[in-house]
Amino acid sequence: MTQKLYESAFVRVEAGTPSAMVRLSGDWTIENAEAIDGSMLETVAACGAGAVIDCSAISHLDTTGAVLIRRYAANIEQSGAALLTGVLADHKTLLEVISCRPPPAPTMPDSVAWYLQPLLQLGDATVSGLRSSGRLLSFMGLVLIRLFGAVIDPARLRLVPTVHQMEVVGLRSMGIVGLIAFLIGAVMVNQGAIQLAKFGADIFVIDMLGIGHLRELGILLTAIIVAGRSGSAFTAEIGSMVLHEEVDAMRTLGMNPIDVLVLPRLLALVICLPLLGFYADVVGIAGGALMAWIQLDITPANFLVYFREVIAIEHYWVGIIKAPFFAAIIATAGCYNGLRVEGSADSLGGRTTRAVVQSIFMVIALDALFAIFFTSVGL
Repeated sequence: MTQKLYESAFVRVEAGTPSAMVRLSGDWTIENAEAIDGSMLETVAACGAGAVIDCSAISHLDTTGAVLIRRYAANIEQSGAALLTGVLADHKTLLEVISCRPPPAPTMPDSVAWYLQPLLQLGDATVSGLRSSGRLLSFMGLVLIRLFGAVIDPARLRLVPTVHQMEVVGLRSMGIVGLIAFLIGAVMVNQGAIQLAKFGADIFVIDMLGIGHLRELGILLTAIIVAGRSGSAFTAEIGSMVLHEEVDAMRTLGMNPIDVLVLPRLLALVICLPLLGFYADVVGIAGGALMAWIQLDITPANFLVYFREVIAIEHYWVGIIKAPFFAAIIATAGCYNGLRVEGSADSLGGRTTRAVVQSIFMVIALDALFAIFFTSVGL
């Protein structure tokens, strides 16, 4: 006598050698789908390692029933083999159709109308910029915490790396900063003299040079040059250390990368950028004086006498006060992007570019805020 392992209204499982026999009966239609599906777990458990599925007693079959038969077979095959047998001729075609699953075809993504593409790109860029700014501000806060801690505990400050960075970002930048400042001062006088000559006010080119260069152009151009030169170097140096796992080695040895890599560069730039700004002011004024001598026949002595009479010292301080803030932005952006390098040289190049763009943008934006502030307070 055949041993019954499990039985329900639509399924009967009998013991067999070597596989169990699963006999399906009744109407396998959508009306009975819930009851048929409810007995699947018990049926699969009773089958053990595979089974033969006999479909000869199925009286009616629709698409839902065919899907359920295939699902029974798939679940039984997880622990063994499942063989369909006794399929009636009327049901064979339907079961074959259900078993034929074409490979998934790639579908076209939902496209946005062409006139909405600029708005979508603008929105993505805005969200990405806000997220990046938030992470940068968070990193800046972490750097400030470590800096205040180093002030309390000066032993954490690394004097030799700081002096080395002062040489790199300060002394070695004097050539390019001086050349650019000299040329800008000369060009300002040249173009200003041409325009002011139309009104017979050539002498006022000294006022324009002194106010424009001391308040804005001198320190702004210096910060932009340093951002392109030193800010990108910070990112490249630290990013290369990240790629070679040197930063991970520092953490393993109990050294904080902020103390070792960021603070020396930050302090060096905060110290050197005001000095470079002063140097750029002097060289820029010298370039303007030389051009005034050549183009307007104003001797350097007369230039300096008039310059001292019309240019107040406040214009110099308005420009030089910005320098430490610009330096902090450049150093923070460069070091932050260096520490964010991930896995490849392509990431290093992208982060270096991003560091320069972020630095220059934030320097110009902060300069605009300073200009509004100093104007509002009467300076």
